[in-house]
Amino acid sequence: MAELLWTKARKPQYCSLRLVAFLLIILLFVFFGRKDVLVLTPWLAPIVWEGTFNIDILNEQFRVQNVTIGLTVFAIKKYMVFLKLFLETAEEHFMVGHKVNYYVFTDRPADVPRVPLRGGRRLLVLEVPGAARWQDVSMRRMEMIGSFCAQRFLREVDFLVCADVDMRFRDHVGVEILSQLFGTLHPGFYGAAREAFTYERRPQSRAHIPRDQGDFYYMGAFFGGSVAEVHRLTTACHQAMMADWANGIEAVWHDESHLNRYLLDHKPTKVLSPEYMWDEQLLGWPAIMKKLRYVAVPKDHQEIRHR
Repeated sequence: MAELLWTKARKPQYCSLRLVAFLLIILLFVFFGRKDVLVLTPWLAPIVWEGTFNIDILNEQFRVQNVTIGLTVFAIKKYMVFLKLFLETAEEHFMVGHKVNYYVFTDRPADVPRVPLRGGRRLLVLEVPGAARWQDVSMRRMEMIGSFCAQRFLREVDFLVCADVDMRFRDHVGVEILSQLFGTLHPGFYGAAREAFTYERRPQSRAHIPRDQGDFYYMGAFFGGSVAEVHRLTTACHQAMMADWANGIEAVWHDESHLNRYLLDHKPTKVLSPEYMWDEQLLGWPAIMKKLRYVAVPKDHQEIRHR
């Protein structure tokens, strides 16, 4: 039977069996799953590591719901060189068995590679203007994603995953990541004290986070959630960036700084471990990383950004 819960007003409120089952599964993984890593946030959102989820159960749950997942990626200017590998590895590892719309934002639509797609998966090219600086491309991403959420994503997909193009999928990335709002732990800071986080520290910026605040440091290269939540996030970040611009300030890590401010104020309902954002060339392969799922492609950042 469903558990009977009581509100402060002493009115009975019934919790669905689905929610009870979900909470039991979370508790089982907390007590019998990974012991070597943090698996719950202080606000009781799960942190997703290998060994903390049953993909067969989750796949069945999301197939019953008949969800479609959107994956946004920006291939602007010379970043187009990374798109083919990104799409090919996504077809091999991303949301296998589920419907996917790839949304490619680009200023070079004629150069988008033709990659064979599985059934139920579509590649949709969205032409957008380029920008002189890579920082502007990064920051305008929030505006463009927010705009297209309102124009079409709300009608076309159930969840939206926002990713960087200069990466590749190396292992399974599936429905275990999906939630109303998720962020990904930055691989350089997942074991660090918050005093070390490179938040925006200037009070003049809307991205400002004081040194005595902060939960985690999130990577701007992989975040998402329901389309409605991503719309709220991207719209809020864009508005904050425009307010900064009007005041003559640019956050230290651009859209990522504003993302971290937003996720401090609006706690994500799921957090992805650094398995979902890793750079083996810089960080090696520590024992706690059972799998490396979404990884950086070796590159010369200066050469790519400035040519």
